[in-house]
Amino acid sequence: MKNKYNMTKENNIFFAKRKLVDSIYRSANLEGIVITFADIYSFMNNVNTGNISVDDMLKLKGLKNAWEYVINHIDDELTIDFIKKIHFEICKGQNITPLGEFRDKDVGTTGTSWRPKLPAECDYESGLKEILSIKGELDRCISLFCWIQRSQMFLDGNKRVANLVANKEMIKNGQGIISVSPEKIGEYFTRLIKYYETNDMIDIKKWIYDNCIDGVD
Repeated sequence: MKNKYNMTKENNIFFAKRKLVDSIYRSANLEGIVITFADIYSFMNNVNTGNISVDDMLKLKGLKNAWEYVINHIDDELTIDFIKKIHFEICKGQNITPLGEFRDKDVGTTGTSWRPKLPAECDYESGLKEILSIKGELDRCISLFCWIQRSQMFLDGNKRVANLVANKEMIKNGQGIISVSPEKIGEYFTRLIKYYETNDMIDIKKWIYDNCIDGVD
């Protein structure tokens, strides 16, 4: 998988900051938070339009805090503990337990009868090590994005965690950012469910490569 962009880390950080409102808007919609771009823009400027529920406001605040944390910790080593920290930032204040820790109960997945294993049955350390051994930077980041979603480590917020963690590595390596536009969420979920059921990420990785990578030359 050929890299699409070759930005400096500094330029990628600047690009990510410029795209922050759009990134939060897309990540929120991917997680099922139905909200307009105008409402996100107002929220980011500390204006309450009255169109956002209290629960969704907390989720947006979590996304904003997590993005700030990622940008301030771009050079941190990517570990399982870092992934847990991103979950903590994304979900704090939202009555999610366990917070910043692996789930301790089964979860269902919309659109399929497939069920992820309990974290106690998984070796996430080895899984992460395998992902990080992928040589191509963009290939590695897209694989990371997919793997965290399928792993379903947490009780809630897995797609948001996957997006933030993958984008940390995208920015660190000058690869732009990953985001799924609201118009393409239906297509994305079709491929995501197939990946969940088969554990074959070839198709979804190609689709993400073609549709979800943004950056500048």
